[in-house]
Amino acid sequence: MSSPGDQDVYEAVLATVRAGRPAALATIVSTRGSTPRKAGSRMLVDPETGLVGTVGGGCGEAEVVEAAHEVIEDGVPRLVKVDLTEDLLGWSPAVCGGIMDIFVERV
Repeated sequence: MSSPGDQDVYEAVLATVRAGRPAALATIVSTRGSTPRKAGSRMLVDPETGLVGTVGGGCGEAEVVEAAHEVIEDGVPRLVKVDLTEDLLGWSPAVCGGIMDIFVERV
């Protein structure tokens, strides 16, 4: 499954690998309910150049970025569950109402 902007993510992964820099690729593997992005959406987290692509933005994406930095450090892939049904009164209200499972791996 391909999403808008995937070509940019693929090109960024290739550039990162060619440069020999560690980075992390986050891929939405499943969604339930209403979510800002669907399965197959990707985001590259490169500590040197930043983010390419998106898995939805807001606090949920921040959780994924944090996990990506851990994956870059220890090389252990993670499955991150982003729950957009909680914390309706928090700093960034999760108004979508869905849940996303995002696989984060080192590239």
